[in-house]
Amino acid sequence: MPSASTYRPAETAFEGLDLRFRPGLVAFFLRRTGSHAEAEDLTQEVFLRLAGMDTARLQSAEAYIFQIAANLLRDRGRRERVRFDYQADAAAVDGAGIDSLDPLRVTASRETLAGLTAALRELPERTREIFILYRLESASKRDIAEAFGISLSTLDRHLMRAMAHLTRRVEAEE
Repeated sequence: MPSASTYRPAETAFEGLDLRFRPGLVAFFLRRTGSHAEAEDLTQEVFLRLAGMDTARLQSAEAYIFQIAANLLRDRGRRERVRFDYQADAAAVDGAGIDSLDPLRVTASRETLAGLTAALRELPERTREIFILYRLESASKRDIAEAFGISLSTLDRHLMRAMAHLTRRVEAEE
């Protein structure tokens, strides 16, 4: 085991913060979460965030540490609200008798997809490739223009031509 003299001052300062604030942080989180395991996890997260800092230079370590703790609780609350809202929405859909895998919807979606695929094949090859790179592969306009050796305005014309064609085809099928 290395002697205490081999530790750097930042490590001993960090250890000092851990010894000084861990019990208070665990109690802080425990009062708010009601779960010892979650309190320990949140306390560990505080110290993980502190680990990347020069703790020896903190002017008010207590204020900073408990501000991190308060921010973690706010983030936890936001995540819980998002989960709750998602679960409520999913339950509402289930309760409404809507089958997300309704065979008629699946068939209609497949037909729409087949129509769009056919419409894409009707486009000139270069226009089709540009459209696919931009809309489906999420490539940047600048990268596509460079790859094809064209200006951004020419690329925009290809994209507009493709969108106009696809829009006409979809409207014609409806």
